[in-house]
Amino acid sequence: MARKRDRIFALTLAIVFFVTAFGFSFWVIWQMAHGSGSPSNTTAATTPTTPQKSCSVASIADSTTLPAPTIYKPTEPVQSLQTTDLTVGSGAAVKDGDCLVVKYYGTLAKDGTVFDENFDKPTALTFPLGGGQVIKGWDQGLVGVKVGGTRRLVIPATLGYGSQASGSIPANSDLVFVVQVLRLQ
Repeated sequence: MARKRDRIFALTLAIVFFVTAFGFSFWVIWQMAHGSGSPSNTTAATTPTTPQKSCSVASIADSTTLPAPTIYKPTEPVQSLQTTDLTVGSGAAVKDGDCLVVKYYGTLAKDGTVFDENFDKPTALTFPLGGGQVIKGWDQGLVGVKVGGTRRLVIPATLGYGSQASGSIPANSDLVFVVQVLRLQ
């Protein structure tokens, strides 16, 4: 009788193991298929995920070079995300899930120090908007900009890198970006 009980117990454990392994595998595949993987950290720009096409944060070759924009320093403390269209594009308004190809120019709001930019480089940045692959200020602030347009984003630290320093960006820094959307990918 004890052998039969041991076999039933072993069979039950095996079934639980296989059901759990199958369920976990299904969950991982589901998360990957729906773009819910963990966000990556980049200097240029992190938030909730949305289903994505095959788009990831990457630098790509692009011969477009732009003159450096005028440095903007806010006169008031940055309390919330501020967006200003410097030039209105003629293309479609971008939305969450679009794969953007952009040029950007990032400065510290407090003194205008440039910490990162690709305006004068033969590369552009690609990323999925609203996918949590860039800072929240970008995911929120670039929605609605038209392709070909240039938008200034004044981003409070809470929508940037927060209390963590990132490269030459000190902790708790408000940021200013000028972003030109070259095209959708």
